[in-house]
Amino acid sequence: MVIDCKHVWNYISEYLDGALPDETRDTVQKHLDHCEICSAVLDSTRNVIILTADDRIFELPVGFSERLHARIDLEFMRIEP
Repeated sequence: MVIDCKHVWNYISEYLDGALPDETRDTVQKHLDHCEICSAVLDSTRNVIILTADDRIFELPVGFSERLHARIDLEFMRIEP
């Protein structure tokens, strides 16, 4: 079975949880062995899970919240007709 990147992204969560059937896990692993993009998505997802499971508190730079909301507002204005 050959799968493309979009299929791998759909399996990332189950892959990390060890919940994929053996054949699917092997297919995903073979894809990850040679796909830098999917490997990066896997690493990023794994890091997000680690960070959200951690009780540490991160101090954000001054003005981060305002810049984030301004950026979100800008993106919404681009999407709306």
